[in-house]
Amino acid sequence: MNKDFIDFLDKEDPLRSHKKKFNLPPGIVYLDGNSLGALPKTVTQHIMEVVNNQWGQTLISSWNEFDWINLPIKVGNKIGQLTGAEHNSVICADSTSINLYKLLSAATQLNPDRKVILSDTGNFPNDLYIIQGLVKQLNNNFELRLVEPEEISSALREDVSVAVITEVDYRTGRKHNMANLTAISKTKGIKIIWDLCHSTGAFPVDLSGCGVELAVGCSYKYLNGGPGAPAFLYVSPELQESIQPPLSGWMGHEAPFSFDLDYRPGNGVSRNLCGTPGIISMSALDAALDVWKDVDLRLVRQKSQKLFNLFADLVKELCPETGLSLKTTFPESERGSQIAFSHPEGYAIIKALIDHGVIGDFRAPNILRFGLTPLYLSFGDVYRAVLILSEIMQKRTWDQPKYHERSLVT
Repeated sequence: MNKDFIDFLDKEDPLRSHKKKFNLPPGIVYLDGNSLGALPKTVTQHIMEVVNNQWGQTLISSWNEFDWINLPIKVGNKIGQLTGAEHNSVICADSTSINLYKLLSAATQLNPDRKVILSDTGNFPNDLYIIQGLVKQLNNNFELRLVEPEEISSALREDVSVAVITEVDYRTGRKHNMANLTAISKTKGIKIIWDLCHSTGAFPVDLSGCGVELAVGCSYKYLNGGPGAPAFLYVSPELQESIQPPLSGWMGHEAPFSFDLDYRPGNGVSRNLCGTPGIISMSALDAALDVWKDVDLRLVRQKSQKLFNLFADLVKELCPETGLSLKTTFPESERGSQIAFSHPEGYAIIKALIDHGVIGDFRAPNILRFGLTPLYLSFGDVYRAVLILSEIMQKRTWDQPKYHERSLVT
């Protein structure tokens, strides 16, 4: 493929100016933003302000003076703007795991006569672990029913209480049809909880337009909130007063500073808060979300697909007969913002790539996964990454002992 064509794509890219908003190490092609987003430059300065001035000088008065107390709903509304959520329908709090537990426990109470929780084998295992834990807590009166991803639609039957579906498969990048599955579930009286960890910030999400009632997601991937950044949950306005939080903490109380001895759930989505929010990490996310102020997510989606096509075409051209097999083989409307390949030596290949300045990640048993983050990934970056991948494959650079040594985190 002609390098001039790659340069043309970058020159015509309407999102090209956003890359300068991020701190990216020189000489690195970062293709793992679907695991941990890059650091926005706004975050560093804001965190220094929060630590040195707000915490350091104003101390506990900052809960009022700098409105720390309302950060969960303020940040939640910023996320809501990226997910098509109604105002005051998203809160930022806790982790995805805890938020899923909250909503799943509450949702089972909304369908008390049904005893099946449905999910699919392409779901992130953590979500399945949370479901399994809740089933045990409910004395195994519930059943976790697992089906293949393509069988979800037909598995939405009248005996299902709740379905837990991750919109984008974390390994292959397959994307479920949110609007279609939500509509089917409503006709069957099923509550669906959507996991948006690989969706939010990757492409347009329309929770309200799709009629979604419940959703969770993380903020450290495409939203660039930082390692361990707080997650979020969504409850549609129609359900907000029906949800009975299983973790009835003081921040979700109707009047937390009245210090009543009995719990009364607060109004709206904020009743799903639990403990004291982590102000420093939430402030980092608050600042990170500012990079989205002037971003059209439709352009993000368009560029994502162009990056995907370029990556796939280059691998086909430059890496023939190397054993790499494209796993993200779905039509454009059915894939997220990543590209995945399989190879028996996938782990060693990823380790070799990282050692040569191209950061992707490995997912067992044999998946090489590359995140496509349009705000800071250029077409030239993809071109360079595949050139390096081609050299590693042709020379079998990956077949060195050091690249076969397993790290704790893959």
